[in-house]
Amino acid sequence: MQQMQLSEVEQRVYQAVTALEARGQVPYPDMIAEESGLAAEQLNAPLHLLTEKGLLHREDSPMAGLDFGPRFCARQMA
Repeated sequence: MQQMQLSEVEQRVYQAVTALEARGQVPYPDMIAEESGLAAEQLNAPLHLLTEKGLLHREDSPMAGLDFGPRFCARQMA
């Protein structure tokens, strides 16, 4: 199976999401930005690209009235 090539920023974002999940934290964009060392504005493109590549999936808040924004959950790399 061919390994997917990721940019340095994509790798940092993916690793931040998996690290947050491993600690039992919810990977909201602000938490991902803090974990990856990127500014929140820098996350839009890598989150979109990682979602398109099937490495992350976006989940909207499951509770009505308690919308903390989308969270991005990792899918395991093959």
